[in-house]
Amino acid sequence: MLTSKLAGAALALALVLALTACGSGSRGQSPTAAKPDPAAIIEIGSLYEPQNLDNTGGGGQGVTEAFNGNVYEGLFKLTDDGKVEPLLAQSHEVSDDGLTYTFKLRQGVTFHSGKALTSADVKHSLEKVTAEESQSARKSSFKPIKSIETPDAGTVVIKLSSKSISLVYNLSYVWIVNSAAKNLATTEDGTGPYKLGAWKRGSTLSLNRFAGYWGTPPANNGVVFHYFTDATALNNALLTNAVDVITNQQSPDALTQFEGNKDYKVNEGHSTTKLLLAFNDRKAPFDKPLVRKAVSAAIDDAKLLESIWAGRGSLIGSMTPPTDPWYEDLTKVNAYDVNLAKKQLAEAGYAGGFTFTLDTPNYDPHPTAATFIKSELAKVGVTVNINVITADEWYTKVYKNHDFAATLQEHVNDRDIVWYGDPGFYWGYDNPQVTRWVAEAEQSDTTEQQTELLKKVNRQIAEDAASDWLYLYPQIVVASSKLSGYPINGLNSQFYAYGIKKG
Repeated sequence: MLTSKLAGAALALALVLALTACGSGSRGQSPTAAKPDPAAIIEIGSLYEPQNLDNTGGGGQGVTEAFNGNVYEGLFKLTDDGKVEPLLAQSHEVSDDGLTYTFKLRQGVTFHSGKALTSADVKHSLEKVTAEESQSARKSSFKPIKSIETPDAGTVVIKLSSKSISLVYNLSYVWIVNSAAKNLATTEDGTGPYKLGAWKRGSTLSLNRFAGYWGTPPANNGVVFHYFTDATALNNALLTNAVDVITNQQSPDALTQFEGNKDYKVNEGHSTTKLLLAFNDRKAPFDKPLVRKAVSAAIDDAKLLESIWAGRGSLIGSMTPPTDPWYEDLTKVNAYDVNLAKKQLAEAGYAGGFTFTLDTPNYDPHPTAATFIKSELAKVGVTVNINVITADEWYTKVYKNHDFAATLQEHVNDRDIVWYGDPGFYWGYDNPQVTRWVAEAEQSDTTEQQTELLKKVNRQIAEDAASDWLYLYPQIVVASSKLSGYPINGLNSQFYAYGIKKG
């Protein structure tokens, strides 16, 4: 999963804060945050248990959900409404040529171990993300970094080999860790409002309030993430008060038991999570754009969305959700057309169809979507063998080893269209023009230039059917009516818990 789980509407994301100096800012706590009830432990229900606790070591969506902003913090943060705000960076300045960024760190910040935050920790954390062995999905975003200097304990200077208009935005993804910390796959040492309590694999992960936190204390006394392997069990946990909130409802049929019930509130926010039928564009027959276009045209995405989400969610036609600045509606490109799909297959040399294996994660809605796709493609003579695998197997087989023909996967991040400019990414899409546009966009002088170039990328990958973007998820958070202050948008699978309180 990319963050893999590497996840639209009218909410517009704030453009990256670049080429300007940021003044000091507060942590941006939820307006509902208040003096916490000492007895208030928030029980959170989730389907996404971490694979490990290191977001540069394949921790997956689960560790992002639990730790981002709660246990670890960055120089900047992405708020629940999509704004980029300073966090551990007190301020920053950018040179006239856009190649040197100078960051002043917030004073008085300590790690959970008691060590004071210094520029050496920031340097270490960035180098951890960009290291050869790093499994961070954002690793390629920092290729322009030429050097990281620490002239004093409170100053970090990043020098670039080429302009990177997204640098500040990308830094919101980098967790600042204690440079002396060890075994981060099973432990932590962050600066956030919570520290790790206990992780009982297959069951729960608890976070306790950090008494030495530099900012506004959490509005609760701690949180416990409860992990479930299916949506039915998760919903039952909410109905029986075993959990207070579900971070991302994956069973739309279950919503009727919560809607209209005064004990619960159903919140529909803005998602950036796309469900992809990702082809391995390196391997036959998916190395032919015409085959990919035919497969995309043969699948009725609207029918699939309706069958799974019953009117919620939306079609997008490409990788970009409506919350990204470079969005445009491309649903008419490779639109559902069975007759056209048959014609395209014949032109590509597959008039008699072909057979391929679809590697499918074992959690909802992937198995259901895979069965639907198999039925749709059978109508054009294409045979699909479904191979159900775990999240760990998917990471190794598909993402790391590129050992697949096609796969289903959720991509949760905003502004992740740039991965189509990286031929080394797991799906192997390689269009030199797209790669150039992505590079030029990152070196833009203005956000307007960046937007126009990425609109070209968006359209080109749609016309090439680089993947089949099946639909954009709705973001549904279901909570006890006694709860307030929880986030409702699904930006990058983060779930800030520090503003949640029980009334």
